[in-house]
Amino acid sequence: MSKREALNIESMETILNSNDECIRSIKDKTDQHFTETGHRKKVCIVTYGCQMNEHDSEKLNAMLVDMGYEVTKKFEDSDLIIFNTCCVRENAELKVYGNLGHIKKLKESKPDLILAVCGCMMQQPQIVEEIKKKYKYVDLVFGTHNLINFPTLLEETLAGHGQVVEVWESEGDVVEGLKSIRKKELKAYVNIMYGCDNFCTYCIVPYNRGRERSRKVEDIVGEVRILAENGTREVMLLGQNVNSYGKALEAPADFADLLIAINEIEGIERIRFMTSHPKDISQKLLETMAKADKVCEYLHLPVQAGSNSVLKRMNRRYTREQYMDIVDRARALMPDLGITTDIIMGFPGETDADFADTVDLVKRVGFDSAFTYLYSIRTGTPAAKFEDQVADEVKHERITELLKVLTPIVEARMRSFEGKNVEILVEDFSKKSKEILMGRTRNNLTVTFEGPPELIGKLVDVKITNPRQFSLHGAFVAVKK
Repeated sequence: MSKREALNIESMETILNSNDECIRSIKDKTDQHFTETGHRKKVCIVTYGCQMNEHDSEKLNAMLVDMGYEVTKKFEDSDLIIFNTCCVRENAELKVYGNLGHIKKLKESKPDLILAVCGCMMQQPQIVEEIKKKYKYVDLVFGTHNLINFPTLLEETLAGHGQVVEVWESEGDVVEGLKSIRKKELKAYVNIMYGCDNFCTYCIVPYNRGRERSRKVEDIVGEVRILAENGTREVMLLGQNVNSYGKALEAPADFADLLIAINEIEGIERIRFMTSHPKDISQKLLETMAKADKVCEYLHLPVQAGSNSVLKRMNRRYTREQYMDIVDRARALMPDLGITTDIIMGFPGETDADFADTVDLVKRVGFDSAFTYLYSIRTGTPAAKFEDQVADEVKHERITELLKVLTPIVEARMRSFEGKNVEILVEDFSKKSKEILMGRTRNNLTVTFEGPPELIGKLVDVKITNPRQFSLHGAFVAVKK
């Protein structure tokens, strides 16, 4: 019987009860350690990649706190270190391998230290084999699909029976009931779906995260309602492609319907979401964004390339003209809409003319910002086998040229806010000073201003006095509510 079949047949209650038993067993051991030493065992979780990974780490964090662990940011203080990995880009993988090398020396000095590696990288068989061969001091390896089984795996690891490796090849049913400890109570990530059915030729995610599975509307609304009761004021709805939400649900519902339902929850002030795939954006969704008062005027809409020929080779299933039409219709409904994007430089076969098309699209759209990446080969994807790979030096030249075009566009956007009042949700102190507060506008621009800590968690108006290159600084005006 496959792991996926086992997960589907067992009831959710049975799975969670089994994990609860392991959690209690480990907590007994950590409590005993505390009684004997006066110190709690500590865990350090390092997360790479997207918000989905961040939220997975929040779930791991909740399990570990229930087990009696104390969270730390220092490797040296840790009894357990977990790397939650990303495989979207090569750079993230290289960082993981570098940190594993660093931890080897620490493990030599702390033989009882447990080292675990999980997440998207571990869904790739060749990487798991490399871990088993080259990094034998890694104690526990598991993937994205069996995160729910972490307490059982950790208990087995603590028993000291050698390296524990469990990676489920296929996704199972959506499992409800896993707790999360959010990094911030004020804002919270909420998964609305898992997996991806798009199979862009450069992307490994559908192979690692599995096919699309949507959570039920009532389960999502129930989670958000509890968050609101506990003080959360902003939610970020997560999915690899939120616009395709609901396609396989028994009770008909689409993403716009879900937004309307969450918009009615008392206590929630702001609703954000990512990521949107252009091919699935509907007019109904854009109109819902414009009408629902809690849905922020912000859209992260990855374009990846401005050339139709490159988009076709990427299997993105839209054209630059269709992308521009979405932008035009969205801005017609929401003039203050903030739009950000992702752009890949140097996709196989990209010519100078293709690159020029991307530059032209960036100028036409006028993005608030763009996350730019050099194309990197992902083993197992169709694009990895394309023969017309672009030279690294050409990729670097193009990304430099693109940033020369993008930077003044972003700066002009920032300057356009000078003298204006903007509504921000005050999130925290700024990184530089406890006397400076920070928050974000509804269209996702970062704002700093001087004010008392009592304003954290409140919606306030700030007058922008000093636009900066990638953020805004202003003066406090008034509390809104």
